[in-house]
Formats: sequence, C-alpha cells, structure tokens
Amino acid sequence: MRRLGRGPAGRHRPLRLWLGLAELGGSRLPRGAAGGSLVKSPGRSGDSGRGRARLSGLGGVGKRVGASATRAGRKRASGPGRPARAPRHVRRLQREVAASERKERRGRAWEAAGRWGAAGGWPARASSADARPARERWGFRGAARQAAGAAMGRRWGFLIGFLVAVGLLGLGHGEQQPSETAAQRCFCQVSGYLDDCTCDVETIDKFNNYRLFPRLQKLLESDYFRYYKVNLKRPCPFWNDINQCGRRDCAVKPCHSDEVPDGIKSASYKYSEEANNLIEECEQAERLGAVDESLSEETQKAVLQWTKHDDSSDNFCEVDDIQSPDAEYVDLLLNPERYTGYKGPDAWKIWNVIYEENCFKPQTIKRPLNPLASGQENTFYSWLEGLCVEKRAFYRLISGLHASINVHLSARYLLQDTWLEKKWGHNITEFQQRFDGILTEGEGPRRLKNLYFLYLIELRALSKVVPFFERPDFQLFTGNKDQDAENKMLLLEILHEIKSFPLHFDENSFFAGNKKEANKLKEDFRLHFRNISRIMDCVGCLKCRLWGKLQTQGLGTALKILFSEKLIANMPESGPSYEFHLTRQEIVSLFNAFGRISTSVKELENFRNLLQNIH
Repeated sequence: MRRLGRGPAGRHRPLRLWLGLAELGGSRLPRGAAGGSLVKSPGRSGDSGRGRARLSGLGGVGKRVGASATRAGRKRASGPGRPARAPRHVRRLQREVAASERKERRGRAWEAAGRWGAAGGWPARASSADARPARERWGFRGAARQAAGAAMGRRWGFLIGFLVAVGLLGLGHGEQQPSETAAQRCFCQVSGYLDDCTCDVETIDKFNNYRLFPRLQKLLESDYFRYYKVNLKRPCPFWNDINQCGRRDCAVKPCHSDEVPDGIKSASYKYSEEANNLIEECEQAERLGAVDESLSEETQKAVLQWTKHDDSSDNFCEVDDIQSPDAEYVDLLLNPERYTGYKGPDAWKIWNVIYEENCFKPQTIKRPLNPLASGQENTFYSWLEGLCVEKRAFYRLISGLHASINVHLSARYLLQDTWLEKKWGHNITEFQQRFDGILTEGEGPRRLKNLYFLYLIELRALSKVVPFFERPDFQLFTGNKDQDAENKMLLLEILHEIKSFPLHFDENSFFAGNKKEANKLKEDFRLHFRNISRIMDCVGCLKCRLWGKLQTQGLGTALKILFSEKLIANMPESGPSYEFHLTRQEIVSLFNAFGRISTSVKELENFRNLLQNIH
C-alpha cells in the first residue's frame, strides 16, 4: 500500500481520500496501512488546547494532519453554548487505533521477554494469552510485522556471530604466530645464564648500567686515563700489501707535547713521586752502563726485577716500545671509537686471520658466515663444544671483542655529513645487519652473548687486582696532587663496587688437572693471544688500529691478572712489588678496554628500546 505523503494531485492526496471514505462509510484504518496511528488525546469540554489530535509514526505529515484536526476542533468549539464533540465514527476510529497500538506494544515486549527467558535471563511469562496465535493477539498485520522483525533479528544475530567468530579465529592465530619485533630477533638468545658461567645476562645489565657505568665513565675522562702512548707506525709482521685508509675519519690526531701533563710524560710513573724519581735514576744509570754503589742492595734488586719484567714471558701482548721516536701520545676523548667506513676485503682479512689461524681451530672447520663455510655452522659448534674449557673460552673472548667493536660502530654511526656539522648516532639498520638472528643466520645473538662472557672475564680480573691499587705507595700520578688523590679515591670506589658483584666468573677451572699439560696449554693460550696483538699492526685504518691495540692490550692485561693470583697475594703492603706490577700503559689499557665493554652493554639496552616497535 502507498505510504502517506505528498501526492501529485494534492498536498496529502491518499490521506484526504481515506478521511473522506471514513466519513461516508465509517471504514476502519488498518494499523499497518499508513505506517502510523492517529490518536486524539482526551480532553475536557471547552479546552481546545487539549482537544488536538496526535499522529504517531508519520513524521511531518502527522504534524500537519494533527494541526488540521486541531483547527477543525477549534471551529466547532467556537459556537455558542456547549462545545461540540467529535463525530461518533471519528471517536470510534480513535479508540480502535489506540487499542491496536497497545496490542502491538505488548506483543513486542513479551516477545523480548521470551527471548531472554530462553537464554537463561528473565523467566518467560506463562499465561493463557501466550498460547494464542500471534494473529489473534496482535492482529493480522501486527503478526506479520512481528514475524518480519524476528526474521530480521535472526539475520543480524547470524551476521554478528559470524563476525565475532572470525575475530576470535584471527586472534587465536595471532597468538600462535605473533609477529616478531627486531629486538626479539637480535636478542632472542641474549638472556638467562651464560655458558660455562653461573651468572645471567639480566644481573650484568642491572649491575653495569645503573651501578658501574656512570662512575667508570667519569674516571676515564680524567687526565691519567685519557692519554695513551702508542706507536701506530709499526710495520705489519705478516704481509706487506696493506692499503692505508684515506678517509678523514680513519685519521688519528696525536697530542702536542705541551698538551700532556708533565707527570705523565716522566720516564717512570708506577708508584709515588719519590719512588718514581728513584726508579728514573736507576734506569738512567743502567743506560749509561754505570753502577751507583750508593743504592741499597734492596733497590738494586728491584731494578733487576723490573728489567727482568720488561722482557718477561708472562705478558699476553706484544707491547709497543714507548721510548721509540714513533710512539706518540693520543687523547682518547678526541679520537673516539666510532664508525669510520673502513670495511671490505681488507677489514675482513684481519678478522679472518684472527679466527682461522689463532683460535685453536683446524683448517677443515670453518666458522659461521665465512664465505668458504658452505653451511658448516652445525659442524663448527659441534667442534667447539668438544673443546676443552680453556680453548672454548679463548674463542668466546675473541668473538665477544669482535661483537663489542661492532656495537660501538653501530652506536656511533655517521648519520649526516654536511659542511655545517657531522651528526653521529645510533644506526639501527647497521645493528640489525650485524646482529639480527635472521640476517646473520643465528650468529648475531651468539656473538652478543659472547660479549657478556668477555665482560665477566675483565670484571673478574679487576676484582682480583684490588690489592695492587690499595697500597698507599700507588698513585695515579699526573703532577696534580689534588686531582690525583680524587682519582685514586674514585678508582678504589669502583674497584670495591666491582668486588661486591655476587656472580663473578670462576677461573679456577682454567688450566686445572695435570700440571704439565696445564702449563703447556697456558703457554699456547698466551702465544695465540700475543699473536693477535701483533695482527693489530696490520689494520689499515689508523683509528681502528689505535682502538684495536688498546683493547687487545687491555684484555691481555686482564688475562695476566687472572693467572697471577699467587703473585698478587704475595705483594708487600708498601714499597715496590718485585713479583707483580703493572705499567701505566697496562693500567690505562685495562680500564679503557673494560670501559669499552661496559659501554657496549649499556648500548645494548639502548638498541633494545629502539628496536622494540620495529618489525
């Protein structure tokens, strides 16, 4: 049936036509025919305001019809005497429409209650009326409308249920196969306990990043530790075809003589100023071939012991001759370790020689990511696990050193180079290429774990050498007494903090068992590492060579300390130590090398945060 509205022949043609038929024959208005109902609100006689008609469900048409009916009522009520009532057939029509509307409302309400009752909600109403067919309860058209509404509800329920099921299936699938972040791929194995250790990664992170790192950086910025004397002009002892890096970032800027404190430039700086002066006189007399008979027997013996130490075979590194004219002081703060662009076949050749010829490995076993390996990763690690703990530790130390250097290069990368400024910062792409588990076929996370192993070795060495630095005769001598005293106090605070670390590496498992075999293994260990220190003179990038020589010497000093426990225990409480002592070069390289490892551990936390939301 056509809905009520504007017709082409008049303003409200269908409605007017029906009203005319109703007046002539008293026809009923079917409830569903016009989509609404016409209801007159009851009112008192003479109250034309309450006698207006109300049309529900017809929108603007209903408002206009209601207004017309109101005006008609006002005309009838305007005459003299009692106001006229509406015609009988109109009143009957109003009552029928109102009754039909009440039935429909009740039907919808009880149908909703029945659905709730079936679902375990409200109890369904039990009455005789419920047993009647819908047509009898609501009328023919009300029942049709109710059935259509129920069908529409079922269709919407099915659609909503289908969408919810799809969402749940997608959620379940996502839980089974979550998308890994870049941080998870790089650090998937860098957690929990380390191999051959009783310490876990999380304990190291917390100890280093929050208790040790800030104070250690302050110490390394002092004059005693920032100036390092090195010979960068020594020839490579293994091959002659060295391609020197011509990039400006590879260059090293040495110090002028007036920039280095006088106390550091003095010939001897092992102990207090008085002891240093005495040693300097002895060394000068020895160079002249003279014998100072005024020196006591004890002092002469000390001079012989120090001379013997200079040629000692206990050193794990081949140190530079600092008396050479080619040796120069370098300010480490002005020549930081960072990305220089030195890469390619020359850089790969250095690390390949270190791994292939100095890690107790046969030529038939190729390390992972070696172009000649051809898928021998499983063979390599099976071979590695079959080694003794000393040789296995040697490989892990070299791998950890390699990983630490790569972390520094990724953390201080040249991001922008313009004529105005250079911008250095974290390059997450470079870090991923070096340590992502997928890009490196699982090798990157293993290297990061070896970095923590290296950290524990050097941390243990510092904890064992505390008695050497606690002696009152030892000073960090630069010529500035106040600064020297403050630096020594800060140094001892750091060493005591290190000593309090609860999960130190236990080196007693090294070189145990048969004494003869242990001594031979220790000598092989020392010679292999000494050879690696010589390879550093073959690095074509001068800045890379500087930091490579410093860090290998620092690690060699740490190994020397670990294997000199009895000598350290027998040191006198005051005066020079005959059996064990460290030169300034060894002290500076030891703490700066550990500072590099500590910085790497701190940078790993920064890279974790940067890669957390990258997929």
